[in-house]
Amino acid sequence: MQVDIWSDTRCPFCFIGKKHFEKALQAFSQNESIKVYWHSFQLDPDMKTDLTKNHYEYLSEVKGFPIEQVMQMHDNLIQSGKNAGIDFNFDDVKVANSFKSQMLVQLADHRGKANEMEELLFEAYFLHGKDIDNVDTLAEIGGKLGFSKEEITNAVVSEEFLNLVNQDISEASNLGIKGVPFFVFNQKYAISGAQPTHLFSEVLEKSWSEFSESQSDFTIIQEGESCDTDGNC
Repeated sequence: MQVDIWSDTRCPFCFIGKKHFEKALQAFSQNESIKVYWHSFQLDPDMKTDLTKNHYEYLSEVKGFPIEQVMQMHDNLIQSGKNAGIDFNFDDVKVANSFKSQMLVQLADHRGKANEMEELLFEAYFLHGKDIDNVDTLAEIGGKLGFSKEEITNAVVSEEFLNLVNQDISEASNLGIKGVPFFVFNQKYAISGAQPTHLFSEVLEKSWSEFSESQSDFTIIQEGESCDTDGNC
């Protein structure tokens, strides 16, 4: 069964949602039969990388709120992160456009490592204050999954990966997705936002039930000689 996830690597709720989903998936009895696909999304495609500002300062400037108010608004988010096992470090988060990091996820997807790359990018951005718009930083991150610096350098200027990112963003728009994280189960049921683990568990169970039924929902036109699973031929 397929689960599609739209995410932005600079979205804190995407990081939390990933943790909640993975906890539900780990406990799900059929987890080995679930294929997860990560899709690119940009919450602020026009954002200019500016290493002179941290997360709080940027939001204060954009929203027009005093920085103290912005920090106070993050109290619940920080606590939600702790509950999910994430120790957000917004004081050190660098203001960085996420498009290149999305291209890195597309590269990793070609080797079945998109999930691991998402995790490393989230950690780099939210925990370690890394500039995810910097090629050397991305090469360091990608190196942890076995990618060479040359592969990373080529990926972030690749027309192929640029197009794949834009295709994901376009598909999100066609589906009416306006915020992330956004999870689609079995191309039928959707969860928007970093919902609690139990909700992910419920939707996994419901989606799997319908998926497994659909796999055997066919009509045999004609039966001939065959072998069965009991060894009878």
